[in-house]
Amino acid sequence: MKALIVAPSWIGDTVLSQPLFMRLHERNPGLQIDALAPRWVAPVLERMPEITRLIDSPFAHGDLSLKARHRLAHQLAKCGYQRAYILPNSIKSALIPFFADIPERIGFVGESRYGLINRRHTLNKAQLPLMVERFAQLAEAPGTALPRPLPRPRLQSDSLQRAATLASLGIALPEKLAIFCPGAEYGPAKRWPAKHFAAVANVLADQGYAVWLLGSQKDRAIADQIINRTDLTRRPHNLCGATTLTQAIDLLAAAEFVVCNDSGLMHLAAALDRPLVALYGSSSPGFTPPLSVRAKVISLHLDCSPCFQRSCPLGHLDCLNKLDPQRVLDACLSKALA
Repeated sequence: MKALIVAPSWIGDTVLSQPLFMRLHERNPGLQIDALAPRWVAPVLERMPEITRLIDSPFAHGDLSLKARHRLAHQLAKCGYQRAYILPNSIKSALIPFFADIPERIGFVGESRYGLINRRHTLNKAQLPLMVERFAQLAEAPGTALPRPLPRPRLQSDSLQRAATLASLGIALPEKLAIFCPGAEYGPAKRWPAKHFAAVANVLADQGYAVWLLGSQKDRAIADQIINRTDLTRRPHNLCGATTLTQAIDLLAAAEFVVCNDSGLMHLAAALDRPLVALYGSSSPGFTPPLSVRAKVISLHLDCSPCFQRSCPLGHLDCLNKLDPQRVLDACLSKALA
């Protein structure tokens, strides 16, 4: 049997979809799963052994492009898919499987997709509080309970891949490596302040750690702020915007431990089974936690958080400003010694 996955558009959500793929393989030995995915999340799917083939989804966020979707659906109709699992909840995400006339089109009702989805699930947020559970529910018949526990996401990165990435970037692996991921694509209400990252980096440097800063080009400014606040002789190495996502996966896999805001890179580190300190501000670890027993979640649980806003609506960002660097440092060192 062949199934098509319409993948999420966020890196973290893509990681959290892997337990669904694991369940589908358990239930259907010999199943081939192909994924229709935006190119910015494709490297994550490439490191999942459950995925056979990646198909580029060229559509920008909010781009309807009905003619282009019809053309792609016409190509996919020749591939013999029996099922499509539509993970996003938008109408647009359900169009291509419908146009391709895939017999079973599975997903949540979402944006009133009654004609587009023919095996429809109705979301009960109380029964499925976690995003990973909502994706995994699609492996079950509508209305049936989700079997727990779920398998944890596990991405692949072997020593040859890591060596190739280091060589391509022209850097050597230090004896003791800590990686910080100071960005958060969603917005500043999820970003721990640069001065706090710098305080932790200075102490780690005293203990012999090299600190690398990892993220996208958009994170380069906050990474520069961190560097400017650290000791001149032992400054972190700013790799924000200097790597592909594939290279970022391999670098995270090489770290002794990782410190992240709630972001896509946090979920990658968890799925790579690295010791991880995950920092939560405006978002909730009760919805999208790092799925790893080696992760330490730190959140102040203030009355005003989680607010799920991109920017602090109260203007003070206390949920992250008041998160003490010493608490994060203690968690780092406990992970490093684990």
